[in-house]
Amino acid sequence: MGQHLIKRLSKSLHFQVLVGVFGGIALGYFKPSWAERVQFLGEGFIRLIKMLIAPIVFSTVAVGIARMGDAKKASRLGGIALLYFEVASTLALAIGLLVGTVFKPGKGLHLDLRRLDPHAVDGFLGTGHPLHGVDFILSLIPRTVVDAFAQGEMLQVLLVSILSGFALSAMGSEAPKGKALIELIDGIAELFFRIVGLVMRLAPLGAFGAMAFTVGRYGLDSLLNLGKLVATFYLSSLMFVVCVLGLAARYAGVNIFKFLRYIQDEVFIVLGTSSSEAALPGMMQKMEALGCSKPVVGLVIPMGYSFNLDGTSLYLTLAVLFLAQALDLTLSFPEEVALLGVLLLTSKGAAAVTGGGFITLAATLSATGRIPVAALALLLGVDRFMSQARAMTNLIGNGVATLLVAKCECELDMGKLREGLRSGSKG
Repeated sequence: MGQHLIKRLSKSLHFQVLVGVFGGIALGYFKPSWAERVQFLGEGFIRLIKMLIAPIVFSTVAVGIARMGDAKKASRLGGIALLYFEVASTLALAIGLLVGTVFKPGKGLHLDLRRLDPHAVDGFLGTGHPLHGVDFILSLIPRTVVDAFAQGEMLQVLLVSILSGFALSAMGSEAPKGKALIELIDGIAELFFRIVGLVMRLAPLGAFGAMAFTVGRYGLDSLLNLGKLVATFYLSSLMFVVCVLGLAARYAGVNIFKFLRYIQDEVFIVLGTSSSEAALPGMMQKMEALGCSKPVVGLVIPMGYSFNLDGTSLYLTLAVLFLAQALDLTLSFPEEVALLGVLLLTSKGAAAVTGGGFITLAATLSATGRIPVAALALLLGVDRFMSQARAMTNLIGNGVATLLVAKCECELDMGKLREGLRSGSKG
């Protein structure tokens, strides 16, 4: 019995990743100088996955829309997804505000800005800023089709994919040329998913390298010093997943805990690498296997990675309240409502720029005028630890969004759903 369990665990990806995570923590704690040298393992794994994302998104979205054969249905599907994303992210912002107001994670720190380096956040903010209006629309359009794939910009790749899908649909999925092109692109998708299967064998090494670097660079001391903030953020993320996403999943006929068990490999990969993109290809395969149609998965998952950042939304409101409390600033209820309104605007452009979380926080602080941007330096030591919860919440939120949209569009195979959850519950 014991040997059978050990053999079963040794073949389990999430167990291997978990071993990598704990190994990375140990190395980072006891040998921080060595830990920083293995950063390349985590960075290399994430780069390998990112290398595959653009062709996978293109092939999946284009073929999905083409085989749907109905441009109006595809447009309606995208509209439902965007509406859900807006509601979910607004609820996430509100929950972060509520939890921060109730638990007050920054109270008692009495932060002295003179002790912080005002330039410490410069490298994180870069020269970018959240994009809105015309600038945001223009950022969706690549200079060339090739440029979208070369730069790996998700929104630009998604635009090219959707246009290609509509063009293939117009050519006719049963016409000789249209059918040949669809089969070719579908074959490319299968090729890249097989490559993903090979790359995923390196996930434990990637998790080991990423976690070792995080602990080695920032140390567990920083986590302990701001432990209340980290604990509050994880609590708010748990509340959002169980309550908000749980209700959405129930509407789709899914128990949220069974769903989490089903996607446990992807959750542990995100935990180890702090990157939700590392789990994107696997998540798309898992959602199709769970009964969601290819068009729904192809549209909702990539769109969600740009527009449905539930974990990031939670983080934004909680971080602003934390900084206000740490500076001994009291925000009135009207000011908190105004803060929520500002974040509803600034958070929408975060996905279009690198380092969107910190840039959005800086833009929000500038807009409210109560908290100096230099206060963000206080978050640097623990931001990497909180990024794990952000990424996991984003991942789970996009999975639930896919189930919900598939249910609304009658594109969810309930037989596959029950079988998938049943097999997932067996580990």
